[in-house]
Amino acid sequence: MISIWFIPGIIFIVLAVATIKKVPAYEVFVEGSKEGIQIAVSLLPFLLGMMVSIAIFQASGAMGAILKVFEPLMTSIGVPEEILPLALIRPISGTAALSMTTELIRTFGPDSLIGQLASTMQGSTDTTLYIITVYFGAVGIKRMGDALKVGLLADLVGIIAAIVVVFILFS
Repeated sequence: MISIWFIPGIIFIVLAVATIKKVPAYEVFVEGSKEGIQIAVSLLPFLLGMMVSIAIFQASGAMGAILKVFEPLMTSIGVPEEILPLALIRPISGTAALSMTTELIRTFGPDSLIGQLASTMQGSTDTTLYIITVYFGAVGIKRMGDALKVGLLADLVGIIAAIVVVFILFS
């Protein structure tokens, strides 16, 4: 019952406080909605650029080439090759990574080593390129080199940590 009434309760509290403080709640809401639409429109070029870049990356065969470089190293330490595309795509696209994780879990099962690696990796990393493109673009930051380096390094550490933790806990 709490989950059913939680959001209506918050709305009621906001409206009650606005009424007590004599704030024109509807007008403020409409003004905020206008600002939200302007922000969404300003983000469209950045989102479009990101989607085109991802499509080019995948269609060009670059992803396959990168996977072939790392495959011998990963298989030599016992990491299944099926997990490599997820590790590569996760910093680029959250939706593509979630789709890959879903497919890996559907194919190999949630309790398999691959399913556990995929789930842990999904939760241990972030969509760095998406975040930098959209959020930095929204606020007009042009120079993002250090943030990109740190973000990708954090993703690499997250991937390594996911592999280590899964091997320690589940192998």
